Amino acid sequence: MRTPIKLSVIVPFYNEQDSIGPMHAAIVAAVAPLQIPFEMVFVDDGSKDSTLARALELARQDPRIRVVKFRRNYGQTAAMAAGIEYAKGEILVTMDGDLQNDPADIENFLQKIEQGYDVVVGWRHQRQDKLVSRKIPSIIANWLIGKVTGIAIKDNGCSLKAYRASVIKNIPLYSEMHRFIPAMASIAGIRIAEVKVRHHSRRFGSSKYGLSRIYKVLLDLMVIKTLASFSARPLLWFGLLAVPLLIVGFSLLGYALTASLLSNAATSLPIAGSGVIFLTSAFILLFSGALGELVYNLSDMREHDFARLTQRVGARTVATGIEAQ
Repeated sequence: MRTPIKLSVIVPFYNEQDSIGPMHAAIVAAVAPLQIPFEMVFVDDGSKDSTLARALELARQDPRIRVVKFRRNYGQTAAMAAGIEYAKGEILVTMDGDLQNDPADIENFLQKIEQGYDVVVGWRHQRQDKLVSRKIPSIIANWLIGKVTGIAIKDNGCSLKAYRASVIKNIPLYSEMHRFIPAMASIAGIRIAEVKVRHHSRRFGSSKYGLSRIYKVLLDLMVIKTLASFSARPLLWFGLLAVPLLIVGFSLLGYALTASLLSNAATSLPIAGSGVIFLTSAFILLFSGALGELVYNLSDMREHDFARLTQRVGARTVATGIEAQ
């Protein structure tokens, strides 16, 4: 019988031909002494150098390596999502492939998971990056993310994280969402811990990140806030959106009717028509919110019914298994 894999180390690579070999050696040196079954999932994010060739060569030498290849560059979040999907371990650890994260910290993450935490986030407390282009934007972003999501993580941008597979495999990832995993997972009421980690200066190549990603992070932050605050209350969310439209619509209609009565003239069709359009849009939003509320409640009821059914079936299955023994 094949031994279940305890740990999967997921590493995305993009044009890191000089880093992939040392990264593999560092992971093996850090995890092998722990004496647990593990695998390494190397994701080539459409590299244009020899990163993929070196990854395949390493996989031929070490059967614990699994290589996932992208046809083109899709970004770090997509690469991590692919690695998570293909990983078979009970605990998943993600990290950057540029050797700035230290695999020696993995042991501390596993200890936290064993203590009952579901997600463990790395904190680069002595970050070896440029001050203006990396450190200052990171400080501002972490503060903003904490304020918006209510999850005070000191270093959301650190890729070195550990997850229970049962948690992370149920979280959809896209755009720059990998940095918001703790906030997204908090919706399900999971336990989150932070661990101080080492951080090294980049040894090879150049950074793929810059200030150009800020707008993507801000857009994703809005999505996370919406999901975290209004996913269970869609009528409230759509109602808040409809309030300004209602105010504008009633104001325009009121103005058009009042002006018509005072001047004994015909009602201004452009103004009255605009008011009707705003009011119609508001009512559409309200009806959409009501529909969303209905769908959410129905799905919630079905989940509870399915859970009760599963419990009944599970109880019978266990009883049958005991009798069979």
